[in-house]
Amino acid sequence: MVKKNRFETDVIHAGYRSADYQGSLVPPIFQTSTYTFPSAEEGERRFAGESEGHIYSRLGNPTVTALEERMTALEQGEAALAFASGMGAVSATLFHLTNTGDHILCSGGIYGCTFGLLQIMKKKYHIDHDLISMDSEETIKAAIRDNTKVIYVETPINPTMKLVDLEMIVRIAKEHDLRVVVDNTFCSPYLQRPLSLGCDYVVHSATKYIGGHGDVVAGIVVGADKDEMAEMGMTMRKDIGAIMSPLDAWLLLRGLKTLAVRLDRHCENAEKIAGKLKAHPKVGRMFYPGDPDFPQYELAKRQMRLPGGMISFEVKGNKEDAQAVLNRVKLICLAVSLGDTETLIQHPATMTHAVVPEEERKKMGISDTLIRMSVGIESWEDVWEDLKQALDGI
Repeated sequence: MVKKNRFETDVIHAGYRSADYQGSLVPPIFQTSTYTFPSAEEGERRFAGESEGHIYSRLGNPTVTALEERMTALEQGEAALAFASGMGAVSATLFHLTNTGDHILCSGGIYGCTFGLLQIMKKKYHIDHDLISMDSEETIKAAIRDNTKVIYVETPINPTMKLVDLEMIVRIAKEHDLRVVVDNTFCSPYLQRPLSLGCDYVVHSATKYIGGHGDVVAGIVVGADKDEMAEMGMTMRKDIGAIMSPLDAWLLLRGLKTLAVRLDRHCENAEKIAGKLKAHPKVGRMFYPGDPDFPQYELAKRQMRLPGGMISFEVKGNKEDAQAVLNRVKLICLAVSLGDTETLIQHPATMTHAVVPEEERKKMGISDTLIRMSVGIESWEDVWEDLKQALDGI
């Protein structure tokens, strides 16, 4: 029996053997567009899929393959595909799973650009969708149509941190022969492994915690079925062409090595900041899965390894008060994205979710006073002092 390593070991070693690359400890960057064949017959076999070996870097690249194999191990899947962005990964997955006339059932809050993609799919290809609360089996089953093909879930939901019970979703999906796709960006496989709970696909904006250093834009899909992933690679990636570059794959392999230690620190800092925010007189509602008063606190403990490094909170006042807080921070960086070593803060209603119509934003729970913070790995005391002075000033 082959010994299985623990996460903290796989995140450094899985998918790469230095012995295969002249002993190089670090995976090489294969900065090439094409590959030579030893013979015309071998080229024919490769194009026919009868022989392994590289052809062209849009179809596969050794550096990218090393990343895909590592992510497969970390998410406990069967295969992975790397894309040029998180939205490249999301769009490839949804287009792979749907045809004209199909229906997608979505969690009642999603990333703004995912919302935009769904609007395009509806307008141009008549692939409809509904955003619903997924609090109960009854609500979900009532929303399933005859043409529903996919349940698409964010958990925690961006930016309200609302959770979706994945075991419940899988149970419903199996009853109705639906595929389950989970955006795992907020957690990474270190905090949550949807495939191990029976989900079919996991998507990531690898730009975030997987990269972790704000220097790469990338996406990953990990699937539970190797043949389906191969089909997606030969259609949605090869023919549409949203491929990851070898350099970006190399940066992600480097970033992954510290994923566990970084997230431990992100989570530790977020817990301390959340405790301070909760007691501040200028803060209204706070949304953080590690707060014992969070409505889904018990689900968070059951489904996630740690509560994560993301916090959202509402400022008491109006939109201008929320923006005043953002304008007053000095150490904290006013920027979208998340999962970087730096603490980032932003205003979802006018930034990441600005594309979502106001009525839909309100249904998602995104108010004009809501602020989202990605807690970094700096000294938490310094982060809090900066945030406190910004809040005190409104």
